[in-house]
Amino acid sequence: MKAVLGPTNTGKTHLAMDRLLAHASGIIGFPLRLLARENYERMVARKGPRQVALITGEEKIIPPDARWFSCTTEAMPLDRPVEFVAVDEIQLCADSDRGHVFTDRLLHARGLVETMFLGAETIRTLLQRLVPQAEVETRPRLSQLVHAGITKLSRVPPRTAVVAFSAAEVYAIAEMIRRRRGGCAVVMGRLSPRTRNAQVALYQDKEVDFLVATDAIGMGLNMNVDHVAFAGLGKFDGHQPRALNAAEVAQIAGRAGRGMRDGTFGTTADCRPLPPEIVQAVETHCFERLEQLCWRNSALDFTHVDALLATLVAPPPGSGLVRGNDATDMQTLAALAREPEVRELARGRSRVRLLWEACQIPDFRKLAEDSHVRLCGRVFRHVVRDRRLPTDWLAAQIAMLDRTDGDIDTLMQRLAGVRVWSYIAARADWVADAPHWQGRAREVEDRLSDVLHERLTARFVDRRAAHLIRRLEAGERDTLLSAVTRRGEVVVEGHPVGQVEGFGFVPDPLSEGDGRRLVLRAARRALHGEIPLRVGRLESEPDTAFAWLPSQQIAWDGIPVARLRPGADALHPQVEVLDSEFLDGPSRERVRLRLQRFVHGQVRSALTPLVAATAAADAEGALRGPLHRLAEGLGVVPGATEDAIPPGLRGRLKALGVRAGRYALFVPALLKPHAAAMRALLWGLRGGVPVPALPAPGMVSIAQPAGWPEDFAAAMGWIAAGPVLVRLDVAERIAAELAYAARLRPVAVPAGLGSRLSVRPEAVPAILHGLGFRVIPAGALASDAFGPPMPALVAPLRHRPTAAPPMRRPPPADHPFAALAALRG
Repeated sequence: MKAVLGPTNTGKTHLAMDRLLAHASGIIGFPLRLLARENYERMVARKGPRQVALITGEEKIIPPDARWFSCTTEAMPLDRPVEFVAVDEIQLCADSDRGHVFTDRLLHARGLVETMFLGAETIRTLLQRLVPQAEVETRPRLSQLVHAGITKLSRVPPRTAVVAFSAAEVYAIAEMIRRRRGGCAVVMGRLSPRTRNAQVALYQDKEVDFLVATDAIGMGLNMNVDHVAFAGLGKFDGHQPRALNAAEVAQIAGRAGRGMRDGTFGTTADCRPLPPEIVQAVETHCFERLEQLCWRNSALDFTHVDALLATLVAPPPGSGLVRGNDATDMQTLAALAREPEVRELARGRSRVRLLWEACQIPDFRKLAEDSHVRLCGRVFRHVVRDRRLPTDWLAAQIAMLDRTDGDIDTLMQRLAGVRVWSYIAARADWVADAPHWQGRAREVEDRLSDVLHERLTARFVDRRAAHLIRRLEAGERDTLLSAVTRRGEVVVEGHPVGQVEGFGFVPDPLSEGDGRRLVLRAARRALHGEIPLRVGRLESEPDTAFAWLPSQQIAWDGIPVARLRPGADALHPQVEVLDSEFLDGPSRERVRLRLQRFVHGQVRSALTPLVAATAAADAEGALRGPLHRLAEGLGVVPGATEDAIPPGLRGRLKALGVRAGRYALFVPALLKPHAAAMRALLWGLRGGVPVPALPAPGMVSIAQPAGWPEDFAAAMGWIAAGPVLVRLDVAERIAAELAYAARLRPVAVPAGLGSRLSVRPEAVPAILHGLGFRVIPAGALASDAFGPPMPALVAPLRHRPTAAPPMRRPPPADHPFAALAALRG
């Protein structure tokens, strides 16, 4: 019997595998299913599938002629006599949850010819006390392990494994590495062997340079890791949060530097520095010896449920052994033993043994409620009453898990459920046609594993960025092949890295942090050749390729390339090309001149009447003043002008398309929608304010908009008239008609005036008052009078309302008009 002890990377497992296969038969137990699977495949490669078996809780591949067995420690078939027996990571005897299984193997697992225990030096004292006949061999580490201190997460070197202690931390760190370094592989204990192997292959094949893992990485995963960075120094051990001890830090840090290659370890992210005493212990491989191992009685009494429970809680037989935490199987048994139905069924040794076996169904789901207890109880009842589990129930339970929708955590939870049913399906004494149901469960597990691998890769790996980072960090920047496609897509080394928009480069949205700077570096060379071509293309474009945006920017093919600034006057805004590191001075000026021509053309096209009138003023001095004010007002100068402008001048203005009205001096043609939109843009540019939305075309009156700036309505040609705004040309037309009709006396309010103003009839008086008129309400008909009543009258406000003419006294009888009065009477 031999115990081979030492730190990580000492070749212990390799030695055990060689000794195993050198014997005619043998069993080796590993702490994890994925390690049992990995070494099973190595054994198959050397001995062939017909002579090698795999036994774990969920998988049983046992050929009839099997001679060598790769197992999880719990599943080792100790009733099978073999020449060689080995147990890996024997220091787990001290684990409070699983330690009793390893301690039992230490005390009772023996090979006919050779027995070997592999583990850390910390167990030497207790191992020699409990198994004094064991020969202890210490093996030194094959490479050095050196502390590297604290490293920023964005600066960890390639071939680094970052270790976190919760799924949330793993996801957050993996996401950050994807953004900054191109991506990473993810390894957690909850992954199936198939998913874990696929993720490790990403790392081993150098598709990514980083690995983010939980402490599951510390158990026998052999990868090409140069540096281990701890993102935390504490974990939840299933019962309470606690700090890592020096041996646990060493077990994880030992993944760095495999074979003869040295490795380093340290901390990263928000993790505090490693204490000096832990650093020294890890570098020198000197750790405190284990003082006690966890033990549970394996000589169980199956005569009765209570007797079984009593033997499970029996005290340890000697010093150095203590009871660990109550395992899930014992907790489940205690819960089921309280059910009268279960106690009634569990009579006799065979039934009690069956109950214990049902309670040992692993609780991979860990839902923290009694669903696992109910499952174990149902399995026990079915097997007792029906001798087999119902096929339809088994099929339905597996089918419920055969779904690939959901996020990463949902898929991992389904995988945990499938593992439970894989364990149950492997029991040929419980399940009819066990190989079929094992295959069905394995099929679902494989499908979920493949989808989970795809989801992890899609979320945490950017192969393009990882490839480019590797090339650039290797100093190959000058040899990178880059180009720009006809659609403006920038391609570097065959990977699309972003888009040319205008004269700027927009990196791929997935590229952030260091990845963004990387993409800029990789794309810059291609863009320096592309931008001059785009400048030439812009110069030859027609005006229809450009657009004046409400944000006061000029867009080319929908992409802003310049902004507008106020010019010397309102009709001549200036173009300023947007900043671009790819445009030099001459190229920028070429772009500006072309866009300046576009802007001037747009202004002239939309405001042709105003531009023409302003040009005509140069030939006649009397027109210069009014037209200058009109140009500054963008076609509308609010305020009465009828009296200020002589009739002769008004006629000459009218010939130029300018009207001097009672409310404003304006150009009626500029109130049309196209011209109004241009005037609004120029007004907003001059005032440095956002351009409000204009009323819909065809509107003649609107309610006062809440968001319009002060003076905007008047500048756009809308007159405040009582409760509404009336379009200037409509207000001038109606006011002129009413003023002419009521020039001598009040006249009846024209029929249909409300329709012309697009308002209700009752709003007309208030609107007319705002336009400078008053409405005299209709008079009531006297009781002794006949005929239609007097209608409502309208009159200018400057004409005071007059009463009926006063009755004159009749002339004296001798007055000459007396005879005329008599004739009139």
